[in-house]
Amino acid sequence: MKKMKKIAAVALSAAMALGLCACGDNASNTTQTASNDGVTVKAGFICLHDENSTYDLNFINGAKSACEAMGIEYIIKTNIPEGAECQTAAEELVDAGCNFVFADSFGHEDYIIEAAKEFPEVQFAHATGTKAHTEGLSNFHNAFASIYEGRYLAGITAGLKLNEMIENGQITADQAKMGYVGAYPYAEVVSGYTSFYLGAKSVCPTVTMDVTYTSSWYDETAEKEGANKLINNGCVLISQHADSMGAPTACENAGVPNVSYNGSTLSACPNTFLVSSRIDWAPYFTYAMTAIKNGETFATDYVGTIATGSVCLTDLSGNVAEGTADAIETAKAALANGTLHVFDTATFTVGGSAVTEYMADVDSDPAYEGDHNVIVDGHFAESADGFRSAPYFDLRIDGITELQ
Repeated sequence: MKKMKKIAAVALSAAMALGLCACGDNASNTTQTASNDGVTVKAGFICLHDENSTYDLNFINGAKSACEAMGIEYIIKTNIPEGAECQTAAEELVDAGCNFVFADSFGHEDYIIEAAKEFPEVQFAHATGTKAHTEGLSNFHNAFASIYEGRYLAGITAGLKLNEMIENGQITADQAKMGYVGAYPYAEVVSGYTSFYLGAKSVCPTVTMDVTYTSSWYDETAEKEGANKLINNGCVLISQHADSMGAPTACENAGVPNVSYNGSTLSACPNTFLVSSRIDWAPYFTYAMTAIKNGETFATDYVGTIATGSVCLTDLSGNVAEGTADAIETAKAALANGTLHVFDTATFTVGGSAVTEYMADVDSDPAYEGDHNVIVDGHFAESADGFRSAPYFDLRIDGITELQ
């Protein structure tokens, strides 16, 4: 398989249309707008949870932003499980006139594929999925972003905070241990926490990290308990790939610095919030819906980047260390011009050894067998300069400990 080319988002000038859309549990909600020239697009969005999940709220905000900017009618369905209910929701959206249907959770994919087979005239897209490039359906697409780059930048923020704590005598260099609350030991989570760790290590070489899993994308109690477990285990800074306020709240209560995900927690955690990375989904939705409107094909596998506006950091809080903003800008420029790679194999080892070749499971067969050597020009070629949109970095590198 040839190396997947980076896909630039389409820059658009769209007439703004006014509309309101309130999302409730498992409810269909629309905003009425005037027709546009070309194909009339009506969009449907399927979310695993509702606005109480930071993950789903981020998709909902991106959907509203793109649709309202383009003057497109849309329906959002929330609290749709990763089961047959997803296919039913997709069928209901098609019955309601949607010709673009998007689902936001990993476990939705198989059901969206079945809907795509059932309705070949409708374009279906799915976030974090792995199968579009092997299914061969012209109306099924995967999309993601190089969020590992955003997490790397957030990691620099964390590493500089650790340095400040060392300099202030709050901890010693060998106590610079971070904690990470993950949902599942999937490649998406492993890619995220490893990039966060490598960002911190780039400025704080003595850093280590413990990871604990909740076995749920959204469980506030489990996430809070996970953060407290890490804090009690000596972690002095916490980040997460989980979708509630559980971990940030635990950090605020304990006075432990926190790097959140999918949006700022500054208002709820004014004393501990540092920064947050997130994917802005509006550029992808705009790109896909513009293609449908113009009767054009669009990417089977789309990777948004910092350059497309898809990978974002929140504003830094007043709790960050001095020099953080400059360090982030320097690293961001290096990522953009290709002189910095997040997974540079010179910056990590596995089992004490350098990684010179690795067969990753890119094509996602049931046995999870490796099918592509993803070490390219001295770095692990993930997503944006790799072979599919969804992450597949699943190496367990030295310096990170997964807790049982």
